[in-house]
Amino acid sequence: MNKYKAVLEYDGTAYHGWQLQKGVPTVQGTMEQALERILGRPTRVHGAGRTDSGVHAAGQVAHFLSDWQHSALKLRNGCNSLLPPDITVVSIQLADQDFHARHSAHSKNYSYSILNRPLRSSLHRLYSWHLPQLLDRANMEEASGHLTGIHDFAAFGSPTDGTLSTVREMFQAGWTIGPDEGMLQFTICGTGFLRYMVRSFVGTLVLVGRNKISPTQFLSILMSCDRSRSGPTAPPHGLCLQSVVYENRRDE
Repeated sequence: MNKYKAVLEYDGTAYHGWQLQKGVPTVQGTMEQALERILGRPTRVHGAGRTDSGVHAAGQVAHFLSDWQHSALKLRNGCNSLLPPDITVVSIQLADQDFHARHSAHSKNYSYSILNRPLRSSLHRLYSWHLPQLLDRANMEEASGHLTGIHDFAAFGSPTDGTLSTVREMFQAGWTIGPDEGMLQFTICGTGFLRYMVRSFVGTLVLVGRNKISPTQFLSILMSCDRSRSGPTAPPHGLCLQSVVYENRRDE
């Protein structure tokens, strides 16, 4: 059996997240259905990250085993012919047998989009959080700087399956102004993320932007490891898994 690595992009609006769940549509389940039709047998697909309900991805990575005898390009095209238009397989390639979409990952890159202007947008409504009150981006940027490095992030999320540790390393975190009027984008790169972690970051950083708390108070919340002290969890539709990075550059 060969191991294949796939890169997918999807609009998560219609799905209850990546992970397979009984009785509801998920991205993993939809991908497995397409592969079963092509390969003629049930095929388990393992993803790099379990994006939550309503969260999008531009570069989700997955792997699966198959005895497919044709080209990877033909397999990719076959998947896309069966998948709905809100899921696209960007690429499929042969991978080393020891490659694992999740465990081999060195880091993940997420973005969160906020539309910060009085007028809502019909075009961006599914992909950004609309906040009409002007935010203090300088304070939000200062607070975001406290996230880089190795920290216990228990104040911003709960452990994922496979580990009870809430310690992670963040390599970069900050805000940029998007190309469209009023668009702010939070980007963060780290070794791994707790459940709801990025959305909790954003929800608490918005409190900083509204001058409800200071950047110093944001740091105090981080150091407290107390989940009850963080702000509200930002809505899922502004979040996107941008890419997954592997130390072996051939796996990217």
